Amino acid sequence: MIEAHHLTKTFKDKKRGLIRAVEDVSFTCQPGQIYGLLGANGAGKTTTLRMLATLLQPTSGTAKLAGHDVATEADQVRANVGFLAASTALYGRLTAREMIRYFGQLNGLSDEAIRARIKLLADELDMHEFLDRRCEKFSTGMKQKTSIARTLIHDPAVMIFDEPTLGLDVMTARAIVKFVRECRNRGKTVIYSTHIMSEVEKLCDVVGIIHDGRLVAEGTLAGLRARYGEQDLEEVFVKAVGGEAALAAAAKN
Repeated sequence: MIEAHHLTKTFKDKKRGLIRAVEDVSFTCQPGQIYGLLGANGAGKTTTLRMLATLLQPTSGTAKLAGHDVATEADQVRANVGFLAASTALYGRLTAREMIRYFGQLNGLSDEAIRARIKLLADELDMHEFLDRRCEKFSTGMKQKTSIARTLIHDPAVMIFDEPTLGLDVMTARAIVKFVRECRNRGKTVIYSTHIMSEVEKLCDVVGIIHDGRLVAEGTLAGLRARYGEQDLEEVFVKAVGGEAALAAAAKN
């Protein structure tokens, strides 16, 4: 289970002063559920996920993953979470198998467990064709599948995907969406960050719309459509974000 309570992250910039990247964000995600974090680029999605994965310390607020506090029990959180970050690179001279094995060793798995997990993940992500090729020769899709496999080698209870289909071809994106859905079906707790509306509609049980660092709307797809009087998810998103912008402007005036 993921529980975020009033998460806030601020940064200091010499020119712009104090920047509130995330402000007072609270939500929960249950096992066997995909929580979609929907927002435009720069909305605060990645900063929120980095706090949940213990890569950033919250300025204020708290969060627990699998019962462990991200601030005081970071090691336990990392043992229970797989975080697929959009910016994490592969080491080109290693093969996909070597890359995944290395992360299995970092997570304390035995050689036997690593072999079993690599086979399972290679089956599920259709990686056998390039499993023993060097990462430097990979297409974008191959790199992303390898990144997912190394992220999930330790079979974590909580999975965080930060825009996992960005820049992928249609067939690879479909394969990854299918894989994420199967993770949910196996009882994993999944956060799925994206700005692609069709993926939200295919995958997410609950959606949180984030704008300018704040969670401006949350609910099931049916609930959000009823609330904003729109069936098209893009129109729902525009109304949710537009309403928040209008409130912010009114507050300034």
